[in-house]
Amino acid sequence: MMIIRRTLSIFRFSCLLSLGLASGGLSGQQVAGESEESWSNAFKLVEIKSAMDDHIQKAYFYASTAADPAPLIVSLHTWSGDYTQEDTLSWLCVAKGLNYIHPDFRGKNSTKNSCCSDLVINDIDESITYAIENANVDTSRIYVVGTSGGGYATLSAFMKSKQRIRKFSAWVPISDLIAWYHESSIRQNKYAGDILGCTESNDSMLNMSVAREKSPVYWDTPVSKFDNAELFIYTGIYDGIQGSVPITQSINFYNKLLSDLAVSDSSKYVSAYEKLQLLEFRRPLGDFGKIADRKIFLQKEYKNIKLVIFEGNHEMLPEYTLNELCD
Repeated sequence: MMIIRRTLSIFRFSCLLSLGLASGGLSGQQVAGESEESWSNAFKLVEIKSAMDDHIQKAYFYASTAADPAPLIVSLHTWSGDYTQEDTLSWLCVAKGLNYIHPDFRGKNSTKNSCCSDLVINDIDESITYAIENANVDTSRIYVVGTSGGGYATLSAFMKSKQRIRKFSAWVPISDLIAWYHESSIRQNKYAGDILGCTESNDSMLNMSVAREKSPVYWDTPVSKFDNAELFIYTGIYDGIQGSVPITQSINFYNKLLSDLAVSDSSKYVSAYEKLQLLEFRRPLGDFGKIADRKIFLQKEYKNIKLVIFEGNHEMLPEYTLNELCD
């Protein structure tokens, strides 16, 4: 489902060397992509018991060895992933001396307990509590980040998390399960079936009520959070054509936030004209600079909210992401 621009195997191997983990015959194939082996060598597999239903959530965890309190990166897996999913951010966090946790939050999004249910939000919050209690965390610098289904979970965490999180970075996120179900049905891909599963739908008829309950675009915006938190939303201009999540999922959520904040300046919103131009022509609507080496096609900001539509597909730019969060 997702294309993530990965760092080179040499970089990952250098991280292992710095941790003293490359000795003992670790093969090049394992370094390159065997996530189970990579995780077990560099990170601690932990179990976190849910206070809501006693479910045991697994997560991969890295406690920074830095002398001073370090930021915590909470990296959320994609739609079809779980806590074992390989994550480039993990190696970048090791290299930068950051605390890191990669929670499961009910795994793949295809069951009634998944898809940003209250159990999911609680699992994410409890993984943060675990990290704070087991690492030297600078609690003023807790950052949540995710791509695709992880971006969906990031938006949902912004809306409902009870933790004090400073920054949220959502890449190519889903925000509306109703719209995405129809978009996925047209494509005849597996995500339509997943949505039916996580919304307790019967006879291939979408349960609209549950789909709304699990879609952050329909939730009440916690306006007061913007006093202390930042939300960054990124989407690749070609997503929805070459990728699986149309850019309107990000645009509509961004506009919803501004509406809930009662923003009166129309230039801060993505207009219907701008949306149409992006969807029809997929070309820049001005000179907005670049992120990393990618041209920005449109950028909108209002106070602590930013939407960036960049030259790309269904992906995250990991190095850029971590640098922005930890700036």
